[in-house]
Amino acid sequence: MKDDQDYLQRAVELARQNVAAGGRPFGAVLVRDGQVLAETVNQIHLSQDPTAHAELLAIRVASQRLGPRLDGCVIYASGQPCPMCLSAMYLCGVARAVFAVDNASAAPFGLSTAAVYEQLAQPLAAQRLPVQHLPQAAMNEIYRDWQVRHAAR
Repeated sequence: MKDDQDYLQRAVELARQNVAAGGRPFGAVLVRDGQVLAETVNQIHLSQDPTAHAELLAIRVASQRLGPRLDGCVIYASGQPCPMCLSAMYLCGVARAVFAVDNASAAPFGLSTAAVYEQLAQPLAAQRLPVQHLPQAAMNEIYRDWQVRHAAR
């Protein structure tokens, strides 16, 4: 079985290849029980999709095989996962994330997501992006309906 260094080196190599192909320096490898389930690179330059991060793409590939829960999986990433990718890891149950370069090291290259982490650490009302809560009573019924249908499975 490979160790963290081997998988992480593969993620770094994917990042190197992506830069050579005109992309951003991000690669990810998603592994479970010693089996590589996905190897992906950041594809923003190809798709113009700002969510096409290597980690999210790896989650999408693995989820096609395993379903929406990725319990027991480890993601190896060339860069520190951004808040979006980290949130996705929490939501799908990834067990662990390992990365090669942190935000402080990425900052001189304009590749840090530390500012986003800082915004999210503030109370919602203090964040730069206005987010407004307008309660809708119908949502309670919709949530109850979902709960009944989900419990019946």
